[in-house]
Amino acid sequence: MVTIPKGGSLKAACAFVGRHADWLAARLDARPQPTAFADGALVPIRGVPHRLAATGTLRGLVRIHPAGEPAEEADDALPRLLVPGAPERFSPRVADFLRKAARADLEAAVARHARALGRTPQKIVVRDTTSRWGSCSSLGVLSFSWRLILAPPLVLDYLAAHEVAHLAEMNHGPRFWAHCTALCPETETARAWLKAHGAGLHAYG
Repeated sequence: MVTIPKGGSLKAACAFVGRHADWLAARLDARPQPTAFADGALVPIRGVPHRLAATGTLRGLVRIHPAGEPAEEADDALPRLLVPGAPERFSPRVADFLRKAARADLEAAVARHARALGRTPQKIVVRDTTSRWGSCSSLGVLSFSWRLILAPPLVLDYLAAHEVAHLAEMNHGPRFWAHCTALCPETETARAWLKAHGAGLHAYG
């Protein structure tokens, strides 16, 4: 998809694409390949690759089987996410598990940072966002992407600190960043990780 600025022309846009065809092709090739939530797929959970595995049973809870523990038909030493249920429910059950895990981790991180800052959020919302990893409304509602559960814990913790800091400063000025860094001293490390790997989190599911 090409967005043409107001006042621009289709002819100019086509010429631009033609001049930068090689660069555009390289960028498209560099995009992370989609990974569906399917039996046998590798999906990171808290930054650690997990093998998705159907249990072959209809009942039971989705659960993590730690690495190193004996497991039937295990073909590698990776931790596994064991998923019971009918085959057509496999992907939805994985997504539901990840959303619940993200909410639990985010609620814990937000509570810790909010206590440290002496602020209280009105509500925490977890959903599948595409443009921002988190946001804070003027009413104090904090929203986050569930996909943060795929990233290393430091990244999720930073986003929680970032949005909690907005409860004190609704801007990105020096005082905001002072709050953010006080809550999460590894803020710059987390931001660098997101810049380098964040786009890849949208390839799952």
